[in-house]
Amino acid sequence: MPEPGTEIEGLLRDLAPQVLGALARRYGHFDLAEDAVQEALIAAASQWRSGGIPASPRGWLITVASRRLTDLLRAEQARRRREEAAARQVPVGHSLTGGADAPPDADDTLILMLLCCHPALSAASQVALTLRAAGGLTTAEIARVFLVPEETMTRRITRAKQAIADSGTEFTMPEPGERTARLAAVLQVIYLIFTEGYASTSGPSLLRTDVCADAIRLARMLRELLPDDAEVTGLLALLLLTDARRPARADPDGLPVPMAEQDRGKWDAARIAEGTALVTEALRRGPPGPYQVQAAIAALHDEAPTAEKTDWPQILALYEVLMQASDNPVVALNHAVAAAMVHGPRVGLALLENVGANQRIAAAHRLHAVRANLLEMAGDPEGARDAYLRAAELTASPPHQRYLNARAARLADRAR
Repeated sequence: MPEPGTEIEGLLRDLAPQVLGALARRYGHFDLAEDAVQEALIAAASQWRSGGIPASPRGWLITVASRRLTDLLRAEQARRRREEAAARQVPVGHSLTGGADAPPDADDTLILMLLCCHPALSAASQVALTLRAAGGLTTAEIARVFLVPEETMTRRITRAKQAIADSGTEFTMPEPGERTARLAAVLQVIYLIFTEGYASTSGPSLLRTDVCADAIRLARMLRELLPDDAEVTGLLALLLLTDARRPARADPDGLPVPMAEQDRGKWDAARIAEGTALVTEALRRGPPGPYQVQAAIAALHDEAPTAEKTDWPQILALYEVLMQASDNPVVALNHAVAAAMVHGPRVGLALLENVGANQRIAAAHRLHAVRANLLEMAGDPEGARDAYLRAAELTASPPHQRYLNARAARLADRAR
């Protein structure tokens, strides 16, 4: 049985997007509605612990948030000398409880996610606002995700909300063409959130379990809203199949363990089964999108009983499908690894030369870490050592730095 505080926290995170969607749909003013909902969540976290969870928690939150929004609107409109307009929009004494706990309109949460991924916002702002509005995280929690001070994140979120306000966007479902583009951004944001949790780019820990969990929760929420969208299903499958390996991803010292060296008995069999079923379902619906293909690759890794029995020819074929659909340098990097596993390390190293022409990937540690591994496989320990050291210089993650330096030191010891 979960602790009371844990149960309340989970309930509030689930309800947050529903409540914000209800307020934004009724009254507009996304930025003020979001502030009002956050205050209602804080009040609930305090009062529900001592007084218990109300019979209608969603209705309680909407009522409290609506009252606070009324106060914020009055203050804002007084400053702008629009009291009469405010009175017409939110009449004094207007009942806010009637129908407050009606079943939520599923589109509210979807619209909320689409709004958070407004094209006027940077990718970082889209992630932050999605975590705040749809994910139900506090500003302090989001700041920890980005490893920045809370004050910095407060300013970032404030600017993001102001950008949406300045755009004049209403809280309505975008037109089909724009909706498709926004949905792609939503999927990318959820994927980026998960990636940061699974392979932290900085900070003392290799993994951030809570961030992975938030991304999976958002992906599940999106699939509930769009159960027939194959790419949404593919993304959820990808996250589950990748997260299944998390228990074996780090050693007792917190250093990364390569997939080939992981104890597969520690992998989460339930997540593998769920993810495999989801990607199988998605692939039946027609030509696969990139998340479905990546999920299929993850399933092949997860289903292999040992590293030696991994179906690398099939994985290589799937990466070639991705290469045809995208010029993403990370896909090209993974394609080179798969080619090396099928045709030998020298083939992979030749492909890496083309990948390294991309300045963005050339400045990332992973290219050099992959080159080091392939050079080691090819029997060039000196070249591998130099590549490991270069990779260690480029990463901001202390666990990765320690791991890469250790690999370089091991090769140096062998040469003596």
